[in-house]
Amino acid sequence: MTPHILVVEDEDSLATLLHYNLEKEGYEVTAAGDGEEALTLVSEKLPDLIVLDWMLPKVSGIEVCRRLRARTETRNVPIIMLTARGEETDRIRGLDTGADDYVVKPFSMSELSARMRAVLRRLRPGLAEDRVRIGDIVIDRVAHRVKRGGKEIHLGPTEFRLLDYLMQHPGRVFSREQLLDAVWGSDVYVEARTVDVHIGRLRKALNGEAGADPIRTVRSAGYSLDIEA
Repeated sequence: MTPHILVVEDEDSLATLLHYNLEKEGYEVTAAGDGEEALTLVSEKLPDLIVLDWMLPKVSGIEVCRRLRARTETRNVPIIMLTARGEETDRIRGLDTGADDYVVKPFSMSELSARMRAVLRRLRPGLAEDRVRIGDIVIDRVAHRVKRGGKEIHLGPTEFRLLDYLMQHPGRVFSREQLLDAVWGSDVYVEARTVDVHIGRLRKALNGEAGADPIRTVRSAGYSLDIEA
């Protein structure tokens, strides 16, 4: 599944450069020009990683980072902070606020890309590998196969994408709307209850006759894959 990157940068030329180069590297990219817009976009669709400028209009990058870390649903989203502030005290402040890495302007795209890959490997291993194991479930994206406890599980394409997404974020609760955007796409109209149908099919395939159910239903909130890695 293509990692979704949110770029938050108010300098138009740099935002355009980042958007172009990151899309060329295969990422899905959304851009925000100020901190307020960034917070709105995150609430609408959870990104897999945020590239966040420190100095932003309306709400500063450091405040955006602080607010995201204070919310349960966004506290684990990887954040790389971009800034012209190169002093050690500024780097410490950014990291202490919750940033996972810190890149000082001016920077090269190769450096930023390498840092993004490193953060994704560390915090989102499911996005960096073609074969992922969570508990006794193994998903192979290249072969498009799923096994549980060594036994092959046959899934339809939608159930496969749904499991893939949940395995990228074990333990995190996603609403039906968030799953629709991530699995079906924001440009496709599908009723929210459709998610329930496919979750039911996925559960049936994974659990077999007596397997423990790894998918947790959170009333009025959504679904989560709760299984120890």
